[in-house]
Amino acid sequence: MLSPRPKHLAVQATGRPAGAIGVFDSGVGGLSVLKALRAELPHERFVYVADSGHAPYGERDDVHVVTRSHAITRHLVTQHHIKALVVACNTATAAAIQALRQSYPDLPIIGIEPALKPAAAASQTHLIGVMATRGTLNSEKFRNLLESLRSQTTFVLQPCDGLADAIEHADATKIEAACAYYTGAMGRFGLNSDEMDTLVLGCTHYPFAENTLRNLVGANVAFLEGGAPVARQTRRLLAAHHQLAEINSTNLPLADSSDFFTTGSADILHQAAQRWLQLQVHVRTLTIES
Repeated sequence: MLSPRPKHLAVQATGRPAGAIGVFDSGVGGLSVLKALRAELPHERFVYVADSGHAPYGERDDVHVVTRSHAITRHLVTQHHIKALVVACNTATAAAIQALRQSYPDLPIIGIEPALKPAAAASQTHLIGVMATRGTLNSEKFRNLLESLRSQTTFVLQPCDGLADAIEHADATKIEAACAYYTGAMGRFGLNSDEMDTLVLGCTHYPFAENTLRNLVGANVAFLEGGAPVARQTRRLLAAHHQLAEINSTNLPLADSSDFFTTGSADILHQAAQRWLQLQVHVRTLTIES
């Protein structure tokens, strides 16, 4: 088994590991999580990997997702000496995070899951829509979470085949068509007792379609996604492991504190970072063998 903490890992003068935080997703959707991480942890370094060459995870079987998750984690540990890992993909979290934690017991690993609990706590009508990939909705982890909340809330589950891919390729026509079709299939949104007053975005790609969704379901519907809670949990775990970056004059500026890699199209990731993070970044392509 590969060691999660290579012995040659550089150390700051304070004794803290100087590694970056690894972040991966099946594509550009994890940028929504990275945005929250950069806001919560502005003095940390991040390495982002978009596994676009092996996407979409949400429409593939668990074996594929687990295999790719292990391959990317191994790459981030051995090549970038990461001090923590954020699995910025609901499908990968559901399918692979337990196995990753078993393989790397000393590495803080943070996953993301659809925000069902905060939605149940906040909803006034107790009717909540959930848009997610088929892989996430079919996972045991999601089913267990859903079952724990069924007594207090009714969830309307909507698998959204093709929506993540449309967002990945910034295809506005397909995004609008998919959002209209899926929200229409779910039922009525609003503040009346028989309407859904909350919409959970259960895929990290979907926040990038929020404006389109908002136009369809109305201004009064609450949207919940997982980026900010993941960022806060990452801070808590780093603090618990005494690995938070110190604020000093040698910290990289925020605009330069992330490295971007993809197994697919560099142009897609570059344009997505520019569009959604307002960053001009250099994206490097790589091959990560399973």
